[in-house]
Amino acid sequence: MRLIGYDHDGARHIGSVEGDELTPLGPVDDFYAAGGDVSPTGAPVPLSSVTHLPPVPKTSRIFCVGINYRSHASEALDLAGLEEPKVPMIFGRWESTLVVDGDAVPVPPNEGLDWEVELAVIIKDEVWLADQATALDHVLGYTAFNDLSARHKQLETPQFTLGKNPDRSGPIGPVVVTADEFGDPSNVRVQTRVNGETMQDANTSMLIHSIPRIIEYITDTVTLLPGDVIATGTPSGIGLALKPPRFMGPGDVVEIEVEGIGVLRNPIVTREELHAGSSYPQGARL
Repeated sequence: MRLIGYDHDGARHIGSVEGDELTPLGPVDDFYAAGGDVSPTGAPVPLSSVTHLPPVPKTSRIFCVGINYRSHASEALDLAGLEEPKVPMIFGRWESTLVVDGDAVPVPPNEGLDWEVELAVIIKDEVWLADQATALDHVLGYTAFNDLSARHKQLETPQFTLGKNPDRSGPIGPVVVTADEFGDPSNVRVQTRVNGETMQDANTSMLIHSIPRIIEYITDTVTLLPGDVIATGTPSGIGLALKPPRFMGPGDVVEIEVEGIGVLRNPIVTREELHAGSSYPQGARL
C-alpha cells in the first residue's frame, strides 16, 4: 500500500492511495495501534479533496542518523573534524517540525537552510532489544525525509538540537510505501535537486550502518513505538561542503526523490511570507 496522512474534521487520519483516489483507514493513532492491520472506514474519495498531513502520530519520535554514508563522512571530517562513527550517531527531531509535500518552509533569521535527502523508516510495533536478523519485521513502511538543517546553529556547539529543529524544517512523504510493497531498502537511489539542479545522487547500498543495525542499536536503550520514524542519513553533496558553501533562501525550491517512493517538493520562503499567505509554486500550501 501507499499511505498518506490527511485532515478529517480537524483530526489526523490516514488513508491508502491508488491512482487519484484515497481510501480512508481511520484515525492515525488507531492505525498505528493496530500495526497497520485495519480495514477501510469509508468509501474512496478524490485525493485532491483532502489536505495532506504528516503520516505519523503527533506522539512520534524522529530518530536521525548522522554521518551514515562514507562519502558524507569525508565531508564531515573536512568540515567539522568529525570521524566516521563506529556506531550509529543518533540525534532527535521533534514531530512538530514535520511538514508534507508542497508545504512552504521558512528560513530562520540570519541563516540559510541546507538540504539532506534521506530514506526514512516507519516503525510498526513496539520494539525492544531487536536483533539484526529480524529487525526489518518491525518496519511498517518507508518514506522520504528531507532533514533541512540550519548549519550555523548546528555547528556552533557540539549539540545538534537547534540546528536540526528549525520550524517546519522536516518534510516527509510524499507517501509511505508499506514494507511488503517496497522490498529491499538496501539498494535504493536517493537524490536532491535545488531549483532543478542535482545536488545529491547516491544509493542506500553506501550506508555505513544498515537499517537492521540502526534498529538494533537504538532498541538496546530506547523502546521504539508504533509510528516512530528513523531517518537513515544523507550522502555527500550538502550545501555546506560546496566551495563556496551554498544555502537555500527565499525563492528556492528543493526536491528530494527516493526510488520507489516519489518526489517531495518544498518552496523556501521568509517567515513574513509564510504568515502573509503569499502565493507559492503550484502544490504549495500553508
